[in-house]
Amino acid sequence: MNDTTPTPIRKIVHVDMDAFYASVEQRDNPELRGKPLAVGGSAARGVVAAASYEARAFGVRSAMPSVTAKRKCPDLIFVPPRFDVYKAVSQQIREIFAEYTPLIEPLSLDEAYLDVTENLKGMEIATEIALEIRAKIKQVTGLNASAGISYNKFLAKMASDLNKPNGQAVITPKNGPGFVETLPVKKFHGVGPATAERMRKFGIETGLDLKSKSLTFLQEHFGKSGPYFYGIARGIDERQVRPDRIRKSVGAEDTFAEDIHNLERAKAELKPLAEKVWRYCYAQGTSGKTVTVKIKYSDFTQATRSRTGTVPFANMADLFDAASALLATVYPFKLSVRLLGVTLSSLTNNQPSDATEGQPQFDLNL
Repeated sequence: MNDTTPTPIRKIVHVDMDAFYASVEQRDNPELRGKPLAVGGSAARGVVAAASYEARAFGVRSAMPSVTAKRKCPDLIFVPPRFDVYKAVSQQIREIFAEYTPLIEPLSLDEAYLDVTENLKGMEIATEIALEIRAKIKQVTGLNASAGISYNKFLAKMASDLNKPNGQAVITPKNGPGFVETLPVKKFHGVGPATAERMRKFGIETGLDLKSKSLTFLQEHFGKSGPYFYGIARGIDERQVRPDRIRKSVGAEDTFAEDIHNLERAKAELKPLAEKVWRYCYAQGTSGKTVTVKIKYSDFTQATRSRTGTVPFANMADLFDAASALLATVYPFKLSVRLLGVTLSSLTNNQPSDATEGQPQFDLNL
C-alpha cells in the first residue's frame, strides 16, 4: 500500500547576529556605544572587517578599504579584531540553538540555519521559537539578533534581512513564489556581482525574469548552479539543514562579465578570491596545506593546478603568491578565461601563529 501521508512543510529559521563583531566591541567597551565603529586595521592597506550601524549610516561597509571608510566617516573609530572573544560568544549562541534543535548548520561565527520542524521544545510555531531564541541570545550575551523564518533555507536567509536590526520576518509557502518574483536577482543569496551582471546581459534582473528562463537555458549558461537558480526562482530550495558539517575545503570563484586574456589582469582578479578564502579561514581559525587554482576557458573546458606545502599557509599574501604562481603555469592561456577559482584544502584547525598574530592589519581584506 502506498503511503499517501504528505511530506510536512519544513520550518527553517535563519538567525543572523546584528553587526556581530562591532556589537561585541560596543558591548565590552561602553565608550564605543552609539559611535561609528569599524573592526579592522586603520593602516593604509587596512580594510573594514565589520561596521557598527552608526558607521553604516555613513556608507561604511565590511570589506571596504579603511582609507575609503575614513573618508566617508571622519569620526570613524577603528578597533583591532578579537576573534577569540567572537568565537567564545558564538559558542554561547550555539548552545542556545542546541536547546531547541540538533539540526544546526553554522554558516559563520554569526549566523546559522536551524531546522525546527520537529524541535526539542515541542513548539509548533516557528516564529515563536525564533522570538524565544532571540530573547535568550539578548539575555545571555547582551547582543541583538535578527531572524528569518520560512519553509526553505533560501527564503529563510532572505527573510532575516527584511527587518534588520533586531527584528524578524516570515515568508510563508503561500507568499514565497511571489516574494521571489519581485526581488532583484542581485539581492539573491548565491548570486554575486559577476553573476548578477551576466544575468543582466540575458535580461534577467528580477526573480520573475529568472523564472521565465528554462532549466536547459540556465544549465547552459550557469552550469551546475542552473538547477539551483531554476528552483529558487519558483521559491523552491530542497537543500537540507546539515548539522556540524565538516568542511574539507574552502573555495571561491568568479565568472567574469568579459573574458580575460592578460596574465596580470587574471592575477588581479585572483587576489579578491584568495582574500575571500583567507577571510573565512581566518575567522574560523583554520588554514590548509593545499591550494588549487581553477581556470575555465571561453569554450567551457577547464584546467586545475595544485600545490601542497609541508605546513599550512601562514597568511593571505603567501596564499595569493602560491595561487598566482600556479596561474602563471598555464600562461599563455590556450583561450580567453571566463572563470577563475581558488580553493584551500587539507584543512587543519591548527592555524600557524603568524596567521593570528601580526595579521590583523588586514592584508586579509576582511
